[in-house]
Amino acid sequence: MTHLPPIGRRTLLKSAGGALVVGFFHGTGRDAWSAEAPFAPNAFVRIAPDNTVTVLSKHIEMGQGSYSGLARIVAEELDADWAQMRAEGAPADTKLYANLAFGMQGTGGSSSIANSYEQLRKAGATARAMLVQAAAKTWNVPADQITVSKGVVTHAAGKHSATFGELAATAAKLPVPENVTLKDPKTFTLIGKPDHRIDVPEKSDGTALYGLDVRFPGMVTATIARPPRFGSVMKSFDDSGARAVPGVKQVVAVPTGVAVIADSYWAAARGRDALKIEWDDSKADMRSTPQITAEYKKLAGEPGKKAKTEGDVDAAFKNAKVITADYEVPFLAHAPMEPLNCVVRRSDSGAELWYGCQFQTVDQGNVAKLLGLKPEQVTINTLFAGGSFGRRANFGSDFVSETVEIAKQLPVGTPVRLVWSREDDIRGGRYRPAYYHRLQAALSPQGKLIAWKHRVVGQSIMAGTPFEAMMVKDGVDGNSVEGAAELPYHIDNFAVELTTTKVGATVLWWRSVGSSHNAFVTEAFIDVMAKEAGKDPLEFRRAMMPADSTERKALDLAAEKAGWGTPLPAGRARGIAVAKSFGTSVAQVAEVSRDSSGRVKVHRVVCAVYCGTAVDPRGIEAQMEGGIAFGLGAAMKGEITLKDGKVEQGNFDTYDVLRMDEMPVVEVHIEPSDEKPTGTGEPGVPPIAPAVANAILALTGKPVTRLPMHRAAVGV
Repeated sequence: MTHLPPIGRRTLLKSAGGALVVGFFHGTGRDAWSAEAPFAPNAFVRIAPDNTVTVLSKHIEMGQGSYSGLARIVAEELDADWAQMRAEGAPADTKLYANLAFGMQGTGGSSSIANSYEQLRKAGATARAMLVQAAAKTWNVPADQITVSKGVVTHAAGKHSATFGELAATAAKLPVPENVTLKDPKTFTLIGKPDHRIDVPEKSDGTALYGLDVRFPGMVTATIARPPRFGSVMKSFDDSGARAVPGVKQVVAVPTGVAVIADSYWAAARGRDALKIEWDDSKADMRSTPQITAEYKKLAGEPGKKAKTEGDVDAAFKNAKVITADYEVPFLAHAPMEPLNCVVRRSDSGAELWYGCQFQTVDQGNVAKLLGLKPEQVTINTLFAGGSFGRRANFGSDFVSETVEIAKQLPVGTPVRLVWSREDDIRGGRYRPAYYHRLQAALSPQGKLIAWKHRVVGQSIMAGTPFEAMMVKDGVDGNSVEGAAELPYHIDNFAVELTTTKVGATVLWWRSVGSSHNAFVTEAFIDVMAKEAGKDPLEFRRAMMPADSTERKALDLAAEKAGWGTPLPAGRARGIAVAKSFGTSVAQVAEVSRDSSGRVKVHRVVCAVYCGTAVDPRGIEAQMEGGIAFGLGAAMKGEITLKDGKVEQGNFDTYDVLRMDEMPVVEVHIEPSDEKPTGTGEPGVPPIAPAVANAILALTGKPVTRLPMHRAAVGV
């Protein structure tokens, strides 16, 4: 395990003496850097005497490849060698490291590359300009005669050359240029070119630092017993059994339950098992999943809040045959591979934390409030995270706040680590909401889709959060209807309605958020309507799409590469779907078979992506492959169910995920573009469920209307 020095990992961010550090200050008026004052807490780029270039990433690296993509942007404008590039998490500092899409520091919405692209290009170009000026000053030659390539600064006529590291100290003392010229994308040598990820070596040799790797002298580990039902509270507890477990040091009540503090995780876990707790269920939601679904189905028959209206749907329905279909999607857990964990240490002047932090501004504010501190007194060291899919970004900073609540009851200076088991997380809430959808549509005599009505019923993610005022308009949570209110098709008469429900289960963003369910139901229903019209699903879609739309381009590319319309082996069929989320259009074609028992097998998925400039093509391919695996596992197996208010699933034995032998062959094709990049972390998820469902429809003639795709859902 990695043992941090007492002052913590933040030392690495401050000790940049003799280095060139480049960052942007907003309204500070500072215009120079020096080796003595490197401005490390505010910097994006640090160039050290050993010639390494470190990019301080304001976005967490949780497996999505953000460190590599962001470093590649800097390296391109800097003309660095890829081998000299490094990346690490930036300090929590909203003024300097705000996500430009959110106005606060945090990672989400597939925004890492998209919102940092111009910012980091400028950072790299500024550093390059300063290195060139340093070389010109050192060699007494004109700056315009100097070239930079693969980390070496050269003046050919004078036969001078130097590495970045050799010029860093001199460059750091120069004034910062106010304006720099960015490269013509046609001259890019790194952006758009495949290469290895920057974090591969440390993740391969075990030196990568995760929260569970953090160790301090005198550190204690805690677990928490939480209510088995949402809305329950602790009435009383008997901790005598827990205190008798060897290694248990203390048992304390916290707002979310009862914490057992021990000298190891296993001691804390055994102590928790020995607790006797009486829970008060008087305010708990005691319903089971069938009861919730029945309520949702009833609500789907009633008008909801208007999310989008064009034309007159009801009038169009009057003289047409109306096709109706209901769709159900379940609660889903995030289930990241790394269980939630956090380390906190208080001091007389503040607090310092180590963990995979996705929402720096929110977490910093919540910790400061709990401890009576100013946000700047809370230091957050953002470590690698083993997945998230939205789980680590929540408004209450749940697992972080719990760690702080425990630390408050221990002596100042005591390092405290809280660890959630996988069962804690899967049973502890923060789910993708369950939804019920009712879709109705009508065709003209010529088979044209002339009217569409979509009713969405489910919980609001934003209700009761600081973002409610911004994201909930006239009773409509934009997260609930994204992917439904804006379809890639032109339909003259179009309406989307939302009914927001209240359920005890806590909900949160889940990879691709609203599009995770809306793309399934809308794209599956499009195939139902194509079948009703007697038309090919691809051509039915193309007829309703602008020729120059990115969705159309992705759709055409996927169909071409998949060989749409060509013969398949007996017993197989193809399904197609397209969705645009977070600015990126993705189309997928799934090749599927089904055996006599009804077991569905997905053999091949062809994926086409339109995401603007492909900064890191290999990373985009990996994100599409990962998104397909994630979305396919959820579509085929994923489901959180409630019985008398209790979650029935607990670990990967009951909340099953896609297995290696179930993974299809995946081909990813990236549509060339010189536009600004858009996000790719989430958009690979939405099309896979409808593509598979549509292949099943083509194979069996029966539509899939419920996820996960149990046998009953595929016509067995």
